[in-house]
Order: sequence, then structure tokens, then C-alpha cells
Amino acid sequence: MNHFNINNKVQPVQPRKNQKLNNPGSKGNLQGQSFQGVLEKTLDQEVKFSKHANKRIHQRDVNVSPKDLKRIESGIDRASQKGIKETLILMDNRAFIASVDNRTIITASAKDELKEAVFTNIDGAVIV
Repeated sequence: MNHFNINNKVQPVQPRKNQKLNNPGSKGNLQGQSFQGVLEKTLDQEVKFSKHANKRIHQRDVNVSPKDLKRIESGIDRASQKGIKETLILMDNRAFIASVDNRTIITASAKDELKEAVFTNIDGAVIV
């Protein structure tokens, strides 16, 4: 605990009640997390595409612009806030399945494949 000196009396420095100790540039409270955990969380902020997803994107001619990528990132962030682990992200006429914890797109589909589609192994959906 840090201390400061007033009139030669040592006083402990304590946060105000109900004050969170956050790192100003980070998301969420990092107190009590290991350095490795904080590092991994920081490095994993970018959305990745699995080999399977990349293959499907090319096969199905699914276009993903930088603006679309930001929307996908937002969807993953929203899913994470709700505790979703595997999410369906619906965006315009496209669908993406993502692993929220890994911030990885697992597969992608476009217009024609969405008709009468069944999505399994998800525990939530986000529309962006």
C-alpha cells in the first residue's frame, strides 16, 4: 500500500469506497489478473478468421470490408458482455459463426445459404 506524509504523520493511501481500480487504457478491471492473462487479453482484441472460415468466405464470395470487420468486432464484444461463448452474427445478408473467447470467426455464409438454414452449437446470436 502506498503512503503519503502530512505534518510528519504517515497516512495510508486508499481508494474511495466503490471506486474501481482500472487501467485507464484497458477494458474492464485488471486487478488480480496475472501479467500473462492481461497480455493475452490485450493481444486477442483483434478478430481472426480460421482456415475454414477463410475457405468458406472465398468459396461463397462473402465480402468483408474494414467497416464490416468493425461491425463484427462490435458483435463479438456485445456477445462477450452477455457471456456468450459461441455466437451467430447476422449482418446484412451474411452470417458468421464466431468463438467469442478466441475472437475467431469459424465459418461464414451468404444470402442463398441462409434460406431455411439451421445453426447449431451456438448459445446466442447478435444482429449488427
